[in-house]
Amino acid sequence: MNKQLAIRERALPTIKNKETALRMEVKKAKDTAASLEERLLEKMHRYDDMVSLWGEFDATLIKVEDVKLDVKKIAGVKTPVFKGIDFSVKKFSLFGIPSWFPDGIDILKELAAIGIEQEVFLLKMRLLDKARRKTTQKVNLYEKVQIPGYQEAIRKIKRFLEDEENLSKSSQKILKSRLLTV
Repeated sequence: MNKQLAIRERALPTIKNKETALRMEVKKAKDTAASLEERLLEKMHRYDDMVSLWGEFDATLIKVEDVKLDVKKIAGVKTPVFKGIDFSVKKFSLFGIPSWFPDGIDILKELAAIGIEQEVFLLKMRLLDKARRKTTQKVNLYEKVQIPGYQEAIRKIKRFLEDEENLSKSSQKILKSRLLTV
């Protein structure tokens, strides 16, 4: 039991540090996702005056082919890292479409990249928050249940052994005094 108690007492500071690191990373990911959302909304509002033009835009001209992600471990948790996006753009005649279509394609690429990057940060935030909650549960389990439980069990065992030793000594003294009186 002493061994189990020592293991938990040694592990507790490490787990607390992991929880703190995860909490900070969750906050960073949340802040980044919020700033990306603000940036996306700002860009979209910038093009609000062009809403009537977007009705004639051919949305099939551009398509997201691939979202490039990498994996990075943060405090033992695998999280996605946004690397970029591959778009495929259909060939089109510059003479048969409005002159702003190439600019529209660039605008859509930019908006899609911001939106996808925001989703990656939201996913990262959810993964880290889930790991943080599990780590917090483990810290609470160690601090409030297991370590006090082991300490109490060790205390009870020590008391029992002391009582046994005292009873043994007392019985030896009684036996010795009886033998001396006989």
